[in-house]
Amino acid sequence: MMPPPLPFGLILAGGHGRRMQAGLERNGPAPHPRLKPLVMLETQPLIAHVVERVRPQVARLAINANDPPELFQPFGLPVIADSMPDRPGPLAGVLAGLEWIAREAPGTPLLTVPADTPFLPENLVSRLMLGYQRSGRVTCAASNGQNHHVIAIWPASAREPLHAALETGNRKVGAILQALQVVSECWDGEAGDPFFNINSAEDLAAARLHRLAK
Repeated sequence: MMPPPLPFGLILAGGHGRRMQAGLERNGPAPHPRLKPLVMLETQPLIAHVVERVRPQVARLAINANDPPELFQPFGLPVIADSMPDRPGPLAGVLAGLEWIAREAPGTPLLTVPADTPFLPENLVSRLMLGYQRSGRVTCAASNGQNHHVIAIWPASAREPLHAALETGNRKVGAILQALQVVSECWDGEAGDPFFNINSAEDLAAARLHRLAK
């Protein structure tokens, strides 16, 4: 059987990261106002770890961000801003990615991952694409009994219902995905949580310990 074509990939870096910055500021100046993706984990920004994990798994990769694009220039990737105003949340980034695909490669599925998940598995796309091929629906990763809603493969057909939901002010990720009949692929049983995400200074410290233990 031929392997499925690779999706496009989008790293979601459009949020503020207020919890992270508040925690870091208690211990000294924050590394950059608001920009959690640029917080350092070992010798690289968080988002650099995500780029390294995802780039080999997708056909093309971009960053969704609403801050000045030049801040992400070192990563050599196109930067796509939300098309919806006022930063309405991660689904606005997903929508921006689906609009990018509609312009560049109509019909191609989209992989989305957050910029704060530095331990993503190397088989992320292959596993998610198997679930996507079986169902034809949004397929998200799961671990430890939890669905990771924006670590997912999105069909191009999700663009219009997602736009309609955001237009009416519906920003509830779980509810929108339920309406889209999301399915999940589970990574239980692996050492550690490959979908550990960093939301606070404490999470960052735990991630540093995790990397030292490997």
